[in-house]
Amino acid sequence: MTRKIFRSLCLVAFTVFFASVTLIMGVLYGYFSRIQQTQLRMQTELAAQGVEKSGMAYFDGLDIQDYRITWIAADGKVLYDDSDAPTASMENHLAREEVQEALSKGFGQSHRYSATLTERMLYAAQKLSDGTVLRLAIAQSSILTMMLGVGQGFAAVILIALVLSVFLAKQLSRRIVEPLNALDLDRPLENEGYQEIRPLLRRLDSQQKLLRDQTEMRREFTANVSHELKTPLHLISGYAELIQNGLVRDEDIRPFAGKIYDGAQQMVKLVEDIISLSHLDEGAQDMQFEATDLYETAAAVVTALEPEAEKAGVTLTLTGQPAPMEGIPALLRSIVLNLSENGVKYGHPGGKVEVDVSPEADAVRLTVRDDGPGIPPEQQEQVFERFYRGEKSHSKSVPGTGLGLSIVKHAALVHRAALDLKSAPGVGTAVTVTFPRER
Repeated sequence: MTRKIFRSLCLVAFTVFFASVTLIMGVLYGYFSRIQQTQLRMQTELAAQGVEKSGMAYFDGLDIQDYRITWIAADGKVLYDDSDAPTASMENHLAREEVQEALSKGFGQSHRYSATLTERMLYAAQKLSDGTVLRLAIAQSSILTMMLGVGQGFAAVILIALVLSVFLAKQLSRRIVEPLNALDLDRPLENEGYQEIRPLLRRLDSQQKLLRDQTEMRREFTANVSHELKTPLHLISGYAELIQNGLVRDEDIRPFAGKIYDGAQQMVKLVEDIISLSHLDEGAQDMQFEATDLYETAAAVVTALEPEAEKAGVTLTLTGQPAPMEGIPALLRSIVLNLSENGVKYGHPGGKVEVDVSPEADAVRLTVRDDGPGIPPEQQEQVFERFYRGEKSHSKSVPGTGLGLSIVKHAALVHRAALDLKSAPGVGTAVTVTFPRER
């Protein structure tokens, strides 16, 4: 990580440095070009004054370093040029930009590539009183020429800047990484350092707490499963051992077999509920939402539970009307079944369980109400926990795994449904699940 930060800082530093050098050289080049043009104009005006006074004699013995001087007639014919080429062979200069501007305005300037001198030239032309034009030209300095001009000083600046950039990048990358390497991940919130990573540290702390909670939950879950399985296993093993050893009378074998069967069914139900709950914990990703009718689902559940309700002496009824919605049919059936089955199990002879499905504008409301023993206020937040069975004295007489309401809670979460429980001892319990019509 340190190397990556170092390389990134060096890249940024070099990019900024070379961009700055390019910008500075561009500005300097423009500045020196303007100075060169100003000097060229001054030289042109001075030379023009000399030609005005002396004519062609002005050029006798004239030695102007770095400048090319040309005298042009009004028709564009070259009268004099200090280059080695003969004036007679030179092309007409009337069409030249600087000459045209000088003839019309008195003075003209331009710049272009000179085929004669094979380099980029600056031109300045001055119109004389007789209508002729005097023109001076000078080779324009290139950026490379200017850089060579500053020479050793510029090279020293570049070298110092590069060395300083590498040194600072190394120091800065070390300072950036050092606090990160010193982080105590076991106690994220106790770390001092960058405010920018506080959200990450808080998230790490939350994940560690969640992991600890999950570990504790698994431990508790394993203990509860072991406890719940122990009773039916002991029952099955005990009755089977009696039969195996011939200690059971023939007329008692059938009842004993019935008890073994009941214990096995209890274990099967427990395993099925555990599998369902584990599936819901994973989000039920393989289960698809589809268009369904909660009223029809509730009607099928009530019909299936009627024999059990009749055996318990409980009246089970369904009210409401068709309620189309988006949902997972298997989970919706599980919700209605567990709530209704609880009402029947904990009811009393002559009691009743009412299942109501009420469609609303943007939701579907399921309410399962019973007139059973009710739930004390201090226990109402716990009834949806896994393996919670309420008062031991009462729950022992009611068969069950203690996972039904936990399955209801998780199935409701998958549907983003709201759960509401209202109950009072001796009055009964009403659980309402409100489903959104669409996901």
